[in-house]
Amino acid sequence: MALDRWVAILFLIISLVYGYAAYNYPLLPFERNMAFLPNTLPMALSVLGVIAALVILFAPRAPSDPDGLGDIDRAQLREFKIGQTLGLVGAMVLYALLLRPIGFLAATTLFIAGTSIILGERKFHVLIPIAAVTAGGIWYLVQETLGIFLRPWPAFLS
Repeated sequence: MALDRWVAILFLIISLVYGYAAYNYPLLPFERNMAFLPNTLPMALSVLGVIAALVILFAPRAPSDPDGLGDIDRAQLREFKIGQTLGLVGAMVLYALLLRPIGFLAATTLFIAGTSIILGERKFHVLIPIAAVTAGGIWYLVQETLGIFLRPWPAFLS
């Protein structure tokens, strides 16, 4: 079986487990009458993940590639951007660790700017304002629109 099918099977299993966990999420009494529940988006993401995995699994296969361009060549594994990938994973872990101590706005701005730098962006005069506006916009939408409290500043400032 091709690698994309194995990845689709793994993605299908993860989506089903995620959907099961979201469906069985215990709701508080006041949450039962809300229009948008805490488990609504996770259930929708689970359904979309299952659909995407099934499309990959049951889509007709293209004729075999005579050049072998679609296959992963283990001999050329060093040409893959593993350093960038590990840098992004490290940035996600660092973001999760810094979220409470330095606040949402600073952590998110640093995360967006840092991951952009890892991916190769070098126009700092454009990068920093976009990261700050994006972090502020996300905070505003989550705080004001969804009504979910996010501490925007570090704990010692608020």
